[in-house]
Amino acid sequence: MKESGRKQGASSPCAACKLLRRRCAQDCVFAPYFPADEPQKFANVHKVFGASNINKMLQELPLHQRGDAVSSMVYEANARVRDPVYGCVGAISSLQQQIDALQTQLAMAQAEVVHLRQFN
Repeated sequence: MKESGRKQGASSPCAACKLLRRRCAQDCVFAPYFPADEPQKFANVHKVFGASNINKMLQELPLHQRGDAVSSMVYEANARVRDPVYGCVGAISSLQQQIDALQTQLAMAQAEVVHLRQFN
């Protein structure tokens, strides 16, 4: 049974405390979201946001919103690691360009269908 991201009785620190080289307390705010077996997850978030800022953000949120906040931070951090300049905005821009190109192709195909129906 898991409790606070660690097995009961285990002294293994969460990924955050391990990276920060500190003792992982029973009420560690990071433990439920950054398990020890996913060290890169916290490493990227720490690199982009900093441990202090992550801690502040999580402390200010109600418990039921923290998981979604961590997911968002992880997504943004991973995007920022892949593309340090644009991060998520670069991914969104790329997807928008793909949508625009596909909509143009669709409009051309629909126009061709209308044109072919006129002559049949």
